[in-house]
Amino acid sequence: MVTKEAIRTWFMGLQDDICASLEILDGEGEFQEDLWQRDGGGGGRSRSISGRRIEKGGVNFSAVEGILPDKIKSKLQLDNGDFFATGVSIVLHPHNPHVPIIHMNVRYFEADGGKYWFGGGIDLTPHYVVDEDAQFFHQSLKDVCDASDESFYPKFKEWADNYFFIKHRGETRGVGGIFFDRLHSNTEKGKEHYWEFVQRVGEAFVPIYSNFVENYGKASFTEKEKEWQYHRRSRYVEFNLVWDAGTKFGLETGGRTESILMSMPPMAKWEYNKSVEPDSAEGITQSKLKKGVDWYLL
Repeated sequence: MVTKEAIRTWFMGLQDDICASLEILDGEGEFQEDLWQRDGGGGGRSRSISGRRIEKGGVNFSAVEGILPDKIKSKLQLDNGDFFATGVSIVLHPHNPHVPIIHMNVRYFEADGGKYWFGGGIDLTPHYVVDEDAQFFHQSLKDVCDASDESFYPKFKEWADNYFFIKHRGETRGVGGIFFDRLHSNTEKGKEHYWEFVQRVGEAFVPIYSNFVENYGKASFTEKEKEWQYHRRSRYVEFNLVWDAGTKFGLETGGRTESILMSMPPMAKWEYNKSVEPDSAEGITQSKLKKGVDWYLL
């Protein structure tokens, strides 16, 4: 039987495994751990790294419980406010502008009365969009999804396109990925089935990200490319602070602010009315920040 205790323990192990792998991949940085307790119940382990290849990274684990605020309880359509939530969340901002920003989140939520669901996903935010890299990324995610259910990838890919969309800019945050929420046994499959899928998603993170670091981690870059990286990071910030449901949930339920905002990059810039030449590398990237691209078919 899949219990919340077993899920919490597995997520803690996932955090350990990913942190160990990223330290090897970076080659210099070491994670610093910050243990914290939530006043309303539960706590977590926030781990941050700043090294040779990763300029700023966070791999967070949390397992919190308590009573939901009425606003959140109503939004989640729950009769009872008692809840338990656990998960792992990762954001990595690289030094090199040719290495993309990557985000992953896998989570589990349980409320009194037997209601529960899984959620999560992985998405990629390149500073420069390279079709072959986006194809590799989406093919990798499709393979993960197909191992559980061949209907997952097209459904979760479209969900990511719509979710990771910066409405006030009219552009996607990056090349998308997969996003899913409220997976539970009332939707055809049993709890074990969805839990196995979430585990596959978590285990896919290191192989996927290693590909980009190994390919581009040592690539040279110009000051112009670094400035473009700061610009692309600004869009990342805008999405997380304005549209991201996880950020809002964490802040509205009394989560630890420092851990919630660990996803912010170390440096970003907002240049007023910034424009780029359409045929430049920057302009080409800008033109590809749109929904509905079948990346894995390119």
